[in-house]
Amino acid sequence: MTELPDNDYTGQLLEQVHKAMNRRTALRIRGGDTKRHLGRNVDADELDTRNHTGIIRYDPAELVVTVRAGTRLHDLNQLLRKHGQHLPPEAPDYSGMATVGGMVASAVAGPRRPWSGSVRDFVLGCRVISAKGKHLRFGGEVMKNVAGYDVSRLLAGSYGCLGVLTEISLKVLPLPRASQSLQMTADAESALTLLAQWKRENLPISGACHWDNVLHIRLEGGRASVEAACARIDATPVSDKIWEDLREHRLPFFQTAAPLWRLSVPANAPLVCLPGDALLDWGGAQRWLKTDASAGEIRDLARSLRGHATCYTPGITDDPFEPLQPEILRLHQRLKANLDPAGMFNPGRMYAEI
Repeated sequence: MTELPDNDYTGQLLEQVHKAMNRRTALRIRGGDTKRHLGRNVDADELDTRNHTGIIRYDPAELVVTVRAGTRLHDLNQLLRKHGQHLPPEAPDYSGMATVGGMVASAVAGPRRPWSGSVRDFVLGCRVISAKGKHLRFGGEVMKNVAGYDVSRLLAGSYGCLGVLTEISLKVLPLPRASQSLQMTADAESALTLLAQWKRENLPISGACHWDNVLHIRLEGGRASVEAACARIDATPVSDKIWEDLREHRLPFFQTAAPLWRLSVPANAPLVCLPGDALLDWGGAQRWLKTDASAGEIRDLARSLRGHATCYTPGITDDPFEPLQPEILRLHQRLKANLDPAGMFNPGRMYAEI
């Protein structure tokens, strides 16, 4: 196993950050730009990571891969599959354009996430260009010792607001030995009741969504356990393609013109009447909503379920992410002030105050 050295583009990224520091200008960090619709618009000079690519280290026996941030997620997934492995959170690759850095920066995960863990759970370490223009490696030159933060985990879901990811080390796992997707006719209330029952029975479910009076289930694990679960559920076998289409938002549900909202709620949240067309994902913990209802109405509804709402359609609201409570906002502002005091990286991407 060999380790790739820094490529020429590493120096270009560092040079661009240094120029921005000297000119006191902001930078909009981007990879494939597949998640530009998430969050607020950033009006700043563009820092493009797409040429910073390559698998740096990969030893299948160790279940760890280190990859440059601009590498396409599709390419990484293909490499892992050749070795019988995968990234369990099942992040979308948006027609092959999404990058590994974008996956980590957004922490967006797919249908398997409630059963496998989040993107953040699989981040082991990283390299990042800091707001002081230093290229830091966690485990070597560790920012945690200076700022008091585990930055590799903080960067997951930070939308580029804290630094420029250049390399990420990820834990990977073997592919399931067997997989079978099923579907059955059921209303939403019956679907949630069945899923709760199957959870108590420890069935090997790794995907569960409900839309248009159809419950879709994916079973994964050892062959014997999957076969036994199929016999227990007694539903119609179908193609696994439903999960790819759900992950990539290619289902007909996502194609209608109404704005798209994501409600994240506890798994045991009650079923309520939503003001629009709804698709239940993550066994009911993620509820996609196509609606013309106001942001206030949607957020009040999400809070009543002890959850929060995110707008996936640009231009609908000035606050696409759930507004923070004052004490939480102050923590975010302190974190930004410690790691990016000049506000150089993706200013205002998540919240106007940060």
